[in-house]
Amino acid sequence: MPAAGYPFHRLRVAGLDRRNPLKAARAVLWAGAATRRARRILREVDADIVLGGGGYVAAPAGLAARSLRLPLVLTEADSHLGITNRMLAPLAKRIFLAFDLESHTGEKWVVTGRPIPAGLVDADRAAARARFGIDDDRECLLVFGGSLGARRLNEAAIEAFGSAAPCWVLHACGRRDHADLAHRLEELGNPAHYKLHPFITPFSDAYAAADVAIARAGGSVFELLAAGLPAVLVPYPHATADHQTKNALWVERGGAAVVVPDDDLDGPRLAREVAALLGSSERLRTMQRAAESLARPDAAERIAHEILMLVRK
Repeated sequence: MPAAGYPFHRLRVAGLDRRNPLKAARAVLWAGAATRRARRILREVDADIVLGGGGYVAAPAGLAARSLRLPLVLTEADSHLGITNRMLAPLAKRIFLAFDLESHTGEKWVVTGRPIPAGLVDADRAAARARFGIDDDRECLLVFGGSLGARRLNEAAIEAFGSAAPCWVLHACGRRDHADLAHRLEELGNPAHYKLHPFITPFSDAYAAADVAIARAGGSVFELLAAGLPAVLVPYPHATADHQTKNALWVERGGAAVVVPDDDLDGPRLAREVAALLGSSERLRTMQRAAESLARPDAAERIAHEILMLVRK
């Protein structure tokens, strides 16, 4: 990414819509053109190895890599192997898994966890709380659902904690719903305990300030674990192959989360779950220890090490 000092090269690709023959044909044509362009880019940058992160955009680069006899490695962030990674897996030297997928074993498959943002583990709690105006007199609940936000979580959180809460509330609601939620809080008198933000950068500050979290169950589960945060996870029910439910249940079985199905979510249910967690300091400590035992904060370093070893070979 340019912000990290890496050049950005655009490939024009599209998802394969099997229900629409015209769109499917166009996607195939674009994929062919994207693969040729990817070959040119890989030659220009004199690549030694190619890393694919899943999603259809990774397919042309992966195919280009193998056509140039470059080693290909893949990462899978969820508990379900995506279609692009399934297609490229036979061509790959290594596939780094966030979760242990029992059907995929052998030297090629390496369980590393999912890389987390730099600075998350070492974020300063006192500085983070000072940034958000949160005192140390009470626990803090973090609510978030990605850059766009999760409307169902947003609605339930305002209903449960807008008027009153047993803790501070730090809510990263996403840009889409921010104006509406801000208006609703204004109607409630802009309660001092409720800190609403469209998004928070760096997000490591939000983790550091919090004691409990409410979130979806995508790749952020590994961030919650690394931060040692007990969580109420509400899996997005329309995720591919329902992988968020699988992610959430894995964390729950490990003792670090409570799972609430999306259909069961509303303000009263959310308020009860959070009250139950905050009402038992021993339960919170047990869940925190469980989160830390499940966490894989060194995932990025492990993947980098494996890649360098392959390049040296």
